[in-house]
Amino acid sequence: MGSLLQLLRPAPAPSATDPEAREAELVARARGGDIEAWSRLYQEHFDRVFRHLAYLTGDTHAAEDLVQETFARAFVGLAQFEGRGSFAGWLRGIAVNIVRKHWRSRYRGDQAMDRLEVASAERSAGTDADPEGAHLRQKRAEVLLAVLDTLPAPLREAFVLCDLQEMPVQAAAAELGVSPGNLRVRATRARARIRGELVRLGWLAEDSHAKEQDHADA
Repeated sequence: MGSLLQLLRPAPAPSATDPEAREAELVARARGGDIEAWSRLYQEHFDRVFRHLAYLTGDTHAAEDLVQETFARAFVGLAQFEGRGSFAGWLRGIAVNIVRKHWRSRYRGDQAMDRLEVASAERSAGTDADPEGAHLRQKRAEVLLAVLDTLPAPLREAFVLCDLQEMPVQAAAAELGVSPGNLRVRATRARARIRGELVRLGWLAEDSHAKEQDHADA
């Protein structure tokens, strides 16, 4: 009788010591319409996604809106998640795409341009004294954001955290889940690609010293 009762008992939920199995179960249940399972996923991933968005935008108020949009899109598109990667990675991909739209429409171009000019060690002489300087500055910021939009997500994230948000390397690496050395490589490649594109478009003068430094950092 004891063995029969054991057979009739529901299978135990995945152990808390097996987070991957537990998360896979929650995702499967959420895809099946289980709102409680989705609520658990939301609660467990909210802080991480919010922090990532806050770092990328530099604006906690904007991050509050963007994190809700991220989870709304994730909920609607949950059937598209096939489990080939982690659920956290899938959420992060959605968040990055949402941030791209945010950059195009709301990112503070003046701040971005200031820090880009510091990073590239290039400032066009006389631009600030020009009566049309403000317009040119905004236009250059728009060009920068367009160039950022063309970078692969890993390079774009590294550049935003290191150069625009000026996060310490250790903190930025921890946020992206990579080693400090890997982050430095990504940031260096991002700077080189951004600088090269801005030079090609005529917004920055070619700087041989900067090119030599990029080779030294790589």
